[in-house]
Amino acid sequence: MKKVLPIYVMMLAGAVSAGAQTAAEQTGSGETDGYVLVWQELFDGESLNPLRWDIEVNGDGGGNHELQYYTDRPENVRLGDDGRGNKCLILTARREQYMGRNFTSGRVNSKNRIAFTHGKMEASIMLPSTANGLWPAFWMMGNDYDNVGWPKCGETDILEMGNSEGIKNGTQDRFFNGACHWGQGWPAASYAKSTTKAYSLQDGEYHLFTVVWDENSIAMYVDLDKMPRQNPYYKIDCPCDDPGNEWSAGNYFHKDNFILFNLAVGGDFTGIHDAAQITALNDDNGQEASMYVNYVRIYQKGLTNEHLDAADPGDMSGINDVLLTDEAAIRYDGRSIVSDTLDMRLYSISGACVASTRNGNISTDGLAAGVYLAKNDLTTKKIVVE
Repeated sequence: MKKVLPIYVMMLAGAVSAGAQTAAEQTGSGETDGYVLVWQELFDGESLNPLRWDIEVNGDGGGNHELQYYTDRPENVRLGDDGRGNKCLILTARREQYMGRNFTSGRVNSKNRIAFTHGKMEASIMLPSTANGLWPAFWMMGNDYDNVGWPKCGETDILEMGNSEGIKNGTQDRFFNGACHWGQGWPAASYAKSTTKAYSLQDGEYHLFTVVWDENSIAMYVDLDKMPRQNPYYKIDCPCDDPGNEWSAGNYFHKDNFILFNLAVGGDFTGIHDAAQITALNDDNGQEASMYVNYVRIYQKGLTNEHLDAADPGDMSGINDVLLTDEAAIRYDGRSIVSDTLDMRLYSISGACVASTRNGNISTDGLAAGVYLAKNDLTTKKIVVE
């Protein structure tokens, strides 16, 4: 996707028998390599939380000549069960006449609600059969979009499927890409890389899409929970080492970004601009198809170059767990944090060190309510001050 702010229909009567399936575990790749779960959305509510998500309503084509009109109707955007016990965000594309367009669909974003700098973010997604014409995406843009516009805000496309190249080669279910776009204006600087997997990503199952983003690079992975030892399908080096070059990627990708999910129909990416050529929506699937998002998670390490700005604390289940090593290394009794080693530091979730000690004890009296990270030389523990 690009420019303007900006899913295999799992039909219950479709090819996959929902009754034969079980609910997917909401575990992801987990707290590895020093990363700590700091925010998550499990989509378990009755409706989207407006402190986390905005449902976009527009028919402007996303800057890519897309054919859909995005609505906030439950027919296009809702929380619901996928038929196997998973509560999900469900974005549905439909062939219908609406506001001068031939299709409707859904797109949500967390702009000015949930934004972060650096860390590991991942989403568990069940993709639609893109066939010819659907374009599902999971991506980020700079939270300064309203002030500087695109491409100055920077854009990170973690997952896009439905490209014309996959259509041409008959590999739509396995062909996907990651990309970054940035710059002072149009045409933007871009780096994209496509991949053809050995297996289908449109198989009626959930697949995990992960971005690992730090001060030096942005790397993307698929199914990191099942295959933790793998090379990224996309990586771009973007160190902050060339401030004098206004087109250097490092000047655009080290600031708060917000999250987007959408399901476009047609457009430049697919190479299809004629509604009659959209075959993904057909009589067999009732002229509609959906993208299911089981959860999205953000992990960070408590580094000073990380930041999280959350209008809502997210679903807190699992955010009090001890991490990494010895459970007894750091303890919290509701008033004081005690470390089995003398040196300990306490970080806010934005990465700022708010307290340190050489005697192994930090009082939380006077601290604002929220999530903190306590670190010593053995382990890291999340501390929730209420």
